[in-house]
Parts: sequence; structure tokens; C-alpha cells
Amino acid sequence: MTEHLHTRAYWVETMLRIARPVLEALSRRELKQRLPAFHADRSEFAPLEALGRLACGIAPWLELEGMPEAEERLREQATRQLLEGIDSATDLDSPDAMNFESGGQPLVDAAFLAHALLRAPNRLAGGLSPGARVRVIAALRKTRRQVPHGSNWLFFSAMVEAGLHVLGDETYDRMRVAYAVHMFMKWYKGDGVYGDGEPFHWDYYNSFVIQPMLVDLIRLFGSEMGDLRALEPVVMERAQRYAGVLERMISPEGTYPPIGRSLTYRFGAFQLLSQAALQHFLPAELAPEQVRCALTAVMRRTMAAPGTLDAEGWLQPGVAGHQPSLAEGYINTGSLYLCMAVFLPLGLPSSDPFWSAPNRDWTSRLIFGGSDQPADHAISR
Repeated sequence: MTEHLHTRAYWVETMLRIARPVLEALSRRELKQRLPAFHADRSEFAPLEALGRLACGIAPWLELEGMPEAEERLREQATRQLLEGIDSATDLDSPDAMNFESGGQPLVDAAFLAHALLRAPNRLAGGLSPGARVRVIAALRKTRRQVPHGSNWLFFSAMVEAGLHVLGDETYDRMRVAYAVHMFMKWYKGDGVYGDGEPFHWDYYNSFVIQPMLVDLIRLFGSEMGDLRALEPVVMERAQRYAGVLERMISPEGTYPPIGRSLTYRFGAFQLLSQAALQHFLPAELAPEQVRCALTAVMRRTMAAPGTLDAEGWLQPGVAGHQPSLAEGYINTGSLYLCMAVFLPLGLPSSDPFWSAPNRDWTSRLIFGGSDQPADHAISR
């Protein structure tokens, strides 16, 4: 097996290693029963967090066609389990019926689930049974009762409407989409970074939420909303710049700066970089295979830390192993599955240069290895 196929196999194996406890519990309608408790006062939100965040990360892989036979069997099984989980989550008679309306948090994770529907319109949105489709639409509508904060939460509200649109619900509200986009245009801070609302924070929310959702909302609604279409060039230039910054933040050893809140989402911090690889908007100076090698180094470093998973395979809070003090009060076991967003490039076929090109050192490894590299520059808009 060539090196790039070894690496892809490692990514699939790692993705499913993390996802398997959730998928198996979902398919048996046992997620509420089996999901470990952490910050028990947040337990009622944990099942939908695990479902939505896991789905958001693995959706492009589920959507891909033309895989090798062994990988295809794994994809078919994961697709079936996830569809069964979505069905049970929205079935009020199911032991796994999930909270979509009370407490505010359901808006967040309904949005991640909706983002998964955008990323897999055929296999997830199109794979729902007629009854499940009706129930998912009803569940997404329930989240409209939550008024989003003036922050990245605006994108949660907008993404729910995008999910309704993908499901064919003509009641979707374009105003919520347009409002979120235009507010973040006002909150832009420069050099590829938006504020999370008016303030600026040193954290990874430009990658956890803001720019991945902004890019996909612009792409989805640009054809019918001319004001959003006009913004696409600048939105994509900024996203490309921030993706390049994220790649430069990966050290030669596969570590990255532990800055800001929600660090226990681990390599979910690189969602936008993974999305840029998936959607082919990496900076021109950054080769896809460099991103593959950089993200693989982060994965290996993270997964090698004892305590990342518990004895049953569930994620535990931390960055390098089990570090519960890093988990803010809003974090629970389900929250941690936003790490799955790093696996977006598995939606690319093995023939794509991201997988097929020979290994190549990433930027920090080249520079600290003594290689003479071009200078980095800010963008002006």
C-alpha cells in the first residue's frame, strides 16, 4: 500500500475509533443511557451535542462515492447507524428522543446537525425516511424559540434555516441567514479574522463555528440572495487567509497553541483548514499534501496521549489526554465530538492530490528545519 493510502486508512480508522461508541449507541437507541456524564447539570443536552457534532464532521465522507470496497462497507454501516440515530433522536416515543427546544443549547447542536445535512445532501438529508424527514423539520423549527446571542450563535440560527432549506421546507427564513452574514461583515477585525460579536477573543471560534458556517451559507444561498453573492469573493479571501494561518500554527511536533476557550474540542480547532482542503480553497502557496501531513501529525500527537478515550472508547475532556480542568462549565461528553470536524477531507476521493501526492513537510516544520521559505503577509481586506 502506498504511503498516501496508509495515511487515509489511518484517518478512517481514527475517525471511526472516536465515532464508534456514539454510532453504536445511536443505532440501538441507547445513547442517552450509555453516554458518560460530565458536568451533570448539562447532561440533558449531551446526546444532541454528540449526534450533531459527530454528524457534522463525518458527513462529507458519508457523501463520497467510489471508495474501495472495504472502506465502502464501513461507510455504509456508519451511514445506516447515523440515519437510525437521527430517526430515534426526533421520535418522541424513542428512549433516545432528544431535547430540541428548552435551555438554549439545542439551537447550537441542531445547527451542527443541519450543517451535516448540507454536507451530505444525498446520503443524510436524502437518506431520511419520509417520517423522519417530517420529524427533523419539526425539530429544527422548535429551535426558533431561542433568540441567539450577538455572537457566533447568529450562525447557529442561520444554519438551522439552511437545514430546513436543504430538507425542502419552504418556511425557511432568509432573514436569519442574511442578518448573521451582514453582522459578521461588521465584526471583521482584519487579516482573515472576525470578532465573535463585537469583541475580539484569542480562541479558535473562527474555525469551530464562524468561518465554516459563513462559507457554506454564502455558497448555499448566494444564487438566490444577490447581496450574499456579492460578498463571496471577500468572504473566501478571508477564509483562505485564516486557513493558511491555522496551518502555520501547527508546530513541527504536531502541537498547536492552547489558546482560548473550548480547547477540549481538540483538533476540531482545524475545521476551517480541513474545509479549505475539502472545498479546494487552500492558499496558492500551500500544497494539499502539506495540510494532510500537518493534520496527521496533530492527530497522531492527540490520539497518543493516554486518557483521550476512556476504557469504553468515549472521549474524555482534555487536549493531551484526560484534563478535566480545561473543560468550561458548558462542556460535557457530547460537546467533545466537535473534534470530528478535522476529518472533512475524507470527503475527497483517494485520487485527489490531498491524498495522492507524496508526503511533504508543512510550513513550521520546513522553517524550523532550516529551509528558506517565502515571507508571510497579511491580507488587506
